[in-house]
Amino acid sequence: MELTPIILLLPLLSFLLTGLAGTKLKPAAAGGIGTLSLALSALLAYLTAGRYFSTPRVEGVYEKIVPFNFEWLRFTENLHIDLGVLLDPISVMMLVVITTVSLMVHIYSLGYMKGEKGFQRYYAFLSLFTFSMLGLVVATNIFQMYIFWELVGVSSYLLIGFYYTKPEAVAAAKKAFIVTRFADLGFLTGILLLSYHTHTFDFGILTSGDSGVFAGAAGTTFLGCSVISWALSLIFVGGAGKSALFPLHIWLPDAMEGPTPVSALIHAATMVVAGVFLVARLFPVYHAEAPEVLTGIAVVGAVTSLYAAIVACVQTDIKRVLAFSTISQIGFMMVGLGVSGMGGHDGLGYMASLFHLFTHAMFKALLFLGAGAIIHAVHSNEMARMGGLYKYMPVTHLTFLVACLAISGIPPFSGFFSKDEILAATFQFNPVLGTILSFTAALTAFYMFRLYYRIFWNRPAHYDHAPHEAPGSMSFPLIFLAAITLVAGFIPFGQFVSSDGVAYTIHLDWKIAGGSVAIAGAAIGLATLLYRKENPTAGKLAAAFPLLYRAACKRFYIDEIYLFVTKKLIFNGISRPVAWFDRHIIDGALNGAASLTEKLSLAIRGLQSGHVQQYALLTLGGTLLIVLGILLV
Repeated sequence: MELTPIILLLPLLSFLLTGLAGTKLKPAAAGGIGTLSLALSALLAYLTAGRYFSTPRVEGVYEKIVPFNFEWLRFTENLHIDLGVLLDPISVMMLVVITTVSLMVHIYSLGYMKGEKGFQRYYAFLSLFTFSMLGLVVATNIFQMYIFWELVGVSSYLLIGFYYTKPEAVAAAKKAFIVTRFADLGFLTGILLLSYHTHTFDFGILTSGDSGVFAGAAGTTFLGCSVISWALSLIFVGGAGKSALFPLHIWLPDAMEGPTPVSALIHAATMVVAGVFLVARLFPVYHAEAPEVLTGIAVVGAVTSLYAAIVACVQTDIKRVLAFSTISQIGFMMVGLGVSGMGGHDGLGYMASLFHLFTHAMFKALLFLGAGAIIHAVHSNEMARMGGLYKYMPVTHLTFLVACLAISGIPPFSGFFSKDEILAATFQFNPVLGTILSFTAALTAFYMFRLYYRIFWNRPAHYDHAPHEAPGSMSFPLIFLAAITLVAGFIPFGQFVSSDGVAYTIHLDWKIAGGSVAIAGAAIGLATLLYRKENPTAGKLAAAFPLLYRAACKRFYIDEIYLFVTKKLIFNGISRPVAWFDRHIIDGALNGAASLTEKLSLAIRGLQSGHVQQYALLTLGGTLLIVLGILLV
């Protein structure tokens, strides 16, 4: 575990080497360096996880280990920023998730991005992205996390805008960057509030359970809420932006303009799960100091999950279906954290949320990489240009089906075990929230099999060239991730990760699980009826509910509302008058003063002619005037 920092350094060195060498490096060499570095990082991550979880527990919990840490900046005796590596159950789990998915993306990209202009730049950015996320999850303090949090934002901007000659990609990159920057302002403000009152950035101190840490904030309130509640709420705003929670979700669907493997990396194991990890990292603080904020997180998660699932049901671009699916699943994870307590069965939601983060990373990466193989074969993202592909792409078909069954919550696939534990925890907390999530789970099964049937069955589209299976470099990650998806649900996850660190044995609530499977099965049956073969029923349903259908197609006009607020209200109502005042009043006053000075200077410049005779005459005249004035007085 002393070698853990090397897990971060390898992708950083890969970024520096491939980035600085640029086109001087052959594409094959750039891909090889990036992939080899991630393979070594993944191997070290697996060894670290094996060593960490095989270490005997101390008083029933896994010990937090800091194999590397040094002081970077000191502000006061207690307040300082360190840079280091923190190993605990959730950070070790995330090391495995990030390196696994990133390695599969690196391998997959060797085939998918072959021949692309900027291949070397692409692999440099992938390495930077992976390094940033690894640094985020092992941070020993919240300010170190913020530093890497911003690096993740920069990396996503570079990768989403990889095709910088396409206006759509440039616009999507800017949109992602700007939306998350506003959210990150809340995160930074929350960090400053928290550190001001606790005098520390350190996670170990903040999550120690020592109430004295927050004694400095006792009695300090604003608008009826404690200052710690405000700080934690603002920190959650940062997480909501990164994880694309409603209403800060608008950047994620447009982020599909980047290369498809990038979408897999962003959606599965890096950027969008950062918010979930942030809340999980500070969960003891949320639970002890601001339980009302946790309830708010659960509500936001439920709204996000339902909203995104409804929108996903009508999308026609396969990558946008998966994008809204990710938003919905992240909402599930947030609900799990929001409804959780500490320890034992009360902590079921926490364990289930992180379990779902783990399983979702694998099958969502599989879905995006499968979508990439499909796009690679038919050269289109639109479902209307697909159909009947099961005959041409058997490996992609079977692995995609595995992922669809997993996300739909069908046993024995991994999504069943993690999602149903979230449902059980939510019903235990609030039956209304549980009902909303159950309905969302049914919608998930419906839109995923709508996607599956329209791609692989339905009416075969007319193909100019017969589609073909992806090359080996692209097929291997699909098979590998499908294998994990098949077995990951049987991992005794609660033995490794729980809210209080004590081993938790998972017991399925078959009343909830059975109902969930039945609902998912009914939803899949409905999708089969509507989309297995071409028929007019789906069109008739859309025509029967035109307002709902049109609103869902337009994402319930959230983007239009943002545009109205920014362009009509802020730009036209505030920015334009301010700009007019600046140009005409502020600049006008300064320009007028300058013009007056210039005119006066021109008028009196004759007095500075440089002729001695003129100066003598003026001096004499002035003296006579003074004398005359004295005599008259």
